[in-house]
Amino acid sequence: MSLAKSAVVAAILDQLTAEAELYDRAARAAHAEATDEQSKAENKYDTRGLEASYLARGQSRQAAEVGQALVQFRALPLGESASVEVGALVQLTAGRDVTWYFLGPRAGGLEVTVEGQEITVITPQSPLGSQLLGRREGDRISLNLGGKKRECRIAKVC
Repeated sequence: MSLAKSAVVAAILDQLTAEAELYDRAARAAHAEATDEQSKAENKYDTRGLEASYLARGQSRQAAEVGQALVQFRALPLGESASVEVGALVQLTAGRDVTWYFLGPRAGGLEVTVEGQEITVITPQSPLGSQLLGRREGDRISLNLGGKKRECRIAKVC
């Protein structure tokens, strides 16, 4: 089975867009809570308003981070890759196990499902991403999973 890279990127963009909207709503709600008259401190130990403002700031930072990821994913070239680079869709095989990864500029750990296949976004900074960078179809890599070494083969690079 071969996945379309454009479908994978579209699924990633959909999920990131949903996350951005969620963080934005959460930040607005926390900001409203922080500035609400009910959140005004009643004594020096009442920190509801302060806590809500910290939460609003954190939610806003998360929204900005996801926004940056959206910009970078939208700018990715969707052409085929001869070697693993940012924007590559990679299939690894180890025996009968088949796993798909998308080497993205951000959003490492994000998982999407396309055509029944689960694809995990990794970044060049991750251990697996750095090991895959520059490799080609047919290359073998050695993964250390939970203290156990496992040999994998790069079956596809798209």
